[in-house]
Amino acid sequence: VLGLLVWSLIAATTYHLHAAYGWVMFVSLFFWILTLLFFVTYLLQLHQKFYMVPWSLVLMIYNAAATVLYITAFVTCAAAVQPTSWRQWDYNRRAAASFFACVTMITYGVSTFFSFRAWKGLGSNAATSQVTDHA
Repeated sequence: VLGLLVWSLIAATTYHLHAAYGWVMFVSLFFWILTLLFFVTYLLQLHQKFYMVPWSLVLMIYNAAATVLYITAFVTCAAAVQPTSWRQWDYNRRAAASFFACVTMITYGVSTFFSFRAWKGLGSNAATSQVTDHA
């Protein structure tokens, strides 16, 4: 939802006049589509059919890449906002897109942390961490 807000707010402006917003559009739209594909994969439990793929590692790498690229998109979007724009609604939309790019970046960063914990096996609960081998 946050990525959708970023690219839809940028798309509602005259972003084609500023090259910086092309990068923001690419990052936000690319990761929004990939996140949607991962969501559908997990929703339909297709990841269980491809059990040989290390999904926790794939998700950790994906979230880390999304975090890094969203950092660049946020900085680019925030730096390109011009408060003296002749179109006030473009300024408001670009400022809102900068805010939501920052929130999206933080969200992907938190997802990277939890993906790392899942990959390392630190995210197990009490039921899965019980010792079953009594020798």
